[in-house]
Amino acid sequence: MTLDIVTFPAESLRRRTERVTEITDEIRALIANMKETMYTAKGYGLAAPQVGKSLRILVLDDNGSRGPQNPRAFINPEIISSEGEILEEEGCLSLPGEWAMVKRFEKVTVKALDENGAELIIEADGQLSRIFQHEIDHLNGILFIDKIPPFKRDTIKKHIKRRIQAGDYAVIA
Repeated sequence: MTLDIVTFPAESLRRRTERVTEITDEIRALIANMKETMYTAKGYGLAAPQVGKSLRILVLDDNGSRGPQNPRAFINPEIISSEGEILEEEGCLSLPGEWAMVKRFEKVTVKALDENGAELIIEADGQLSRIFQHEIDHLNGILFIDKIPPFKRDTIKKHIKRRIQAGDYAVIA
Protein backbone atom coordinates (compact mmCIF):
# COMPACT_ATOMS: atom_id res chain seq x y z
CA MET A 1 0.00 0.00 0.00
CA THR A 2 1.33 3.41 -0.95
CA LEU A 3 1.50 5.82 1.99
CA ASP A 4 1.24 9.62 2.03
CA ILE A 5 4.61 11.36 2.20
CA VAL A 6 4.80 14.02 4.91
CA THR A 7 6.01 17.33 3.48
CA PHE A 8 7.87 20.31 4.87
CA PRO A 9 7.08 22.31 6.99
CA ALA A 10 5.33 19.54 9.00
CA GLU A 11 6.69 19.52 12.58
CA SER A 12 6.86 15.72 12.64
CA LEU A 13 9.84 15.92 10.25
CA ARG A 14 11.76 17.77 12.99
CA ARG A 15 11.48 15.13 15.73
CA ARG A 16 14.03 12.48 16.67
CA THR A 17 12.51 9.03 16.16
CA GLU A 18 12.17 6.10 18.58
CA ARG A 19 14.32 2.95 18.41
CA VAL A 20 12.55 -0.19 17.27
CA THR A 21 12.64 -2.65 20.17
CA GLU A 22 10.89 -5.57 18.48
CA ILE A 23 10.56 -6.47 14.81
CA THR A 24 6.94 -7.52 14.44
CA ASP A 25 4.70 -8.33 11.50
CA GLU A 26 3.41 -4.74 11.82
CA ILE A 27 6.98 -3.42 11.38
CA ARG A 28 7.53 -5.69 8.36
CA ALA A 29 4.25 -4.47 6.82
CA LEU A 30 5.33 -0.86 7.36
CA ILE A 31 8.65 -1.63 5.65
CA ALA A 32 6.85 -3.20 2.67
CA ASN A 33 4.58 -0.14 2.39
CA MET A 34 7.57 2.19 2.67
CA LYS A 35 9.33 0.39 -0.18
CA GLU A 36 6.23 0.64 -2.36
CA THR A 37 5.87 4.33 -1.49
CA MET A 38 9.55 5.01 -2.28
CA TYR A 39 9.22 3.43 -5.73
CA THR A 40 5.91 5.13 -6.49
CA ALA A 41 7.51 8.49 -5.64
CA LYS A 42 10.61 7.59 -7.71
CA GLY A 43 12.89 8.07 -4.70
CA TYR A 44 16.14 6.44 -3.68
CA GLY A 45 15.33 6.33 0.02
CA LEU A 46 12.56 6.93 2.52
CA ALA A 47 12.61 7.25 6.30
CA ALA A 48 9.71 6.35 8.59
CA PRO A 49 9.03 9.95 9.70
CA GLN A 50 8.40 10.80 6.05
CA VAL A 51 5.33 8.55 6.22
CA GLY A 52 4.23 9.74 9.64
CA LYS A 53 5.89 7.06 11.80
CA SER A 54 8.31 8.09 14.55
CA LEU A 55 10.46 4.97 14.24
CA ARG A 56 14.13 4.45 13.37
CA ILE A 57 13.49 2.69 10.07
CA LEU A 58 14.63 3.54 6.57
CA VAL A 59 14.38 1.88 3.20
CA LEU A 60 16.57 2.53 0.21
CA ASP A 61 17.49 1.41 -3.25
CA ASP A 62 20.43 3.15 -4.86
CA ASN A 63 18.88 2.27 -8.26
CA GLY A 64 15.79 4.18 -7.09
CA SER A 65 14.09 5.89 -10.00
CA ARG A 66 14.74 2.94 -12.35
CA GLY A 67 12.31 0.81 -10.35
CA PRO A 68 12.84 -2.03 -7.89
CA GLN A 69 16.38 -3.35 -8.17
CA ASN A 70 17.81 -3.80 -4.71
CA PRO A 71 15.29 -2.67 -2.05
CA ARG A 72 16.70 -2.85 1.45
CA ALA A 73 15.42 -1.97 4.90
CA PHE A 74 17.51 -0.81 7.84
CA ILE A 75 16.24 -0.72 11.42
CA ASN A 76 17.94 1.44 14.08
CA PRO A 77 20.71 2.48 11.66
CA GLU A 78 23.69 4.46 12.89
CA ILE A 79 26.81 5.75 11.21
CA ILE A 80 29.77 4.23 13.02
CA SER A 81 32.54 5.73 10.89
CA SER A 82 32.96 8.25 8.11
CA GLU A 83 35.67 9.71 5.90
CA GLY A 84 36.20 12.19 3.14
CA GLU A 85 33.92 14.90 1.91
CA ILE A 86 31.87 15.47 -1.21
CA LEU A 87 29.56 18.25 -2.38
CA GLU A 88 26.66 17.27 -4.64
CA GLU A 89 23.11 18.32 -5.44
CA GLU A 90 20.44 16.77 -3.25
CA GLY A 91 16.65 16.77 -3.09
CA CYS A 92 14.04 15.17 -0.86
CA LEU A 93 10.61 13.58 -1.28
CA SER A 94 9.44 15.71 1.68
CA LEU A 95 10.50 18.90 -0.12
CA PRO A 96 9.32 18.07 -3.64
CA GLY A 97 10.92 20.09 -6.41
CA GLU A 98 13.59 21.66 -4.18
CA TRP A 99 17.31 21.01 -4.70
CA ALA A 100 20.56 22.31 -3.24
CA MET A 101 24.25 21.49 -3.06
CA VAL A 102 24.88 19.57 0.18
CA LYS A 103 28.20 18.58 1.73
CA ARG A 104 28.30 14.96 2.94
CA PHE A 105 30.89 12.39 3.91
CA GLU A 106 32.28 10.55 0.91
CA LYS A 107 32.22 7.19 2.72
CA VAL A 108 30.32 5.90 5.72
CA THR A 109 30.03 2.65 7.61
CA VAL A 110 26.51 1.95 8.88
CA LYS A 111 25.42 -0.51 11.54
CA ALA A 112 21.78 -1.60 11.58
CA LEU A 113 19.39 -4.52 11.73
CA ASP A 114 17.63 -5.96 8.69
CA GLU A 115 13.90 -6.70 8.74
CA ASN A 116 14.60 -10.18 10.15
CA GLY A 117 16.67 -8.82 13.05
CA ALA A 118 20.10 -9.76 11.68
CA GLU A 119 22.86 -7.26 12.35
CA LEU A 120 24.33 -5.57 9.29
CA ILE A 121 27.53 -3.61 8.81
CA ILE A 122 27.51 -1.78 5.46
CA GLU A 123 30.42 0.16 4.01
CA ALA A 124 29.02 2.68 1.58
CA ASP A 125 30.50 5.24 -0.75
CA GLY A 126 29.20 7.44 -3.53
CA GLN A 127 25.45 7.65 -3.94
CA LEU A 128 24.74 4.93 -1.37
CA SER A 129 26.71 6.87 1.25
CA ARG A 130 24.71 10.01 0.46
CA ILE A 131 21.38 8.14 0.70
CA PHE A 132 22.29 6.65 4.09
CA GLN A 133 23.31 10.04 5.47
CA HIS A 134 20.21 11.78 4.13
CA GLU A 135 17.79 9.16 5.52
CA ILE A 136 19.55 8.83 8.89
CA ASP A 137 19.33 12.61 9.18
CA HIS A 138 15.54 12.24 8.80
CA LEU A 139 15.55 9.84 11.76
CA ASN A 140 17.19 12.62 13.80
CA GLY A 141 14.81 15.38 12.69
CA ILE A 142 17.31 16.92 10.27
CA LEU A 143 16.48 17.95 6.69
CA PHE A 144 18.93 18.59 3.87
CA ILE A 145 18.09 22.29 4.02
CA ASP A 146 19.62 22.37 7.50
CA LYS A 147 22.99 21.60 5.91
CA ILE A 148 23.07 24.45 3.41
CA PRO A 149 23.95 28.15 3.83
CA PRO A 150 21.21 30.22 5.52
CA PHE A 151 20.57 32.41 2.46
CA LYS A 152 19.92 29.33 0.29
CA ARG A 153 17.75 27.73 3.02
CA ASP A 154 15.72 30.96 3.30
CA THR A 155 15.30 31.06 -0.49
CA ILE A 156 13.93 27.50 -0.49
CA LYS A 157 11.56 28.27 2.41
CA LYS A 158 10.26 31.38 0.61
CA HIS A 159 9.84 29.38 -2.59
CA ILE A 160 7.82 26.73 -0.74
CA LYS A 161 5.68 29.42 0.93
CA ARG A 162 4.90 30.93 -2.49
CA ARG A 163 4.07 27.47 -3.87
CA ILE A 164 1.74 26.80 -0.92
CA GLN A 165 -0.04 30.13 -1.49
CA ALA A 166 -0.36 29.36 -5.20
CA GLY A 167 -1.74 25.90 -4.50
CA ASP A 168 1.24 24.20 -6.17
CA TYR A 169 2.53 22.54 -3.00
CA ALA A 170 0.54 20.29 -0.69
CA VAL A 171 1.45 20.33 2.99
CA ILE A 172 0.91 16.82 4.36
CA ALA A 173 1.41 16.41 8.09
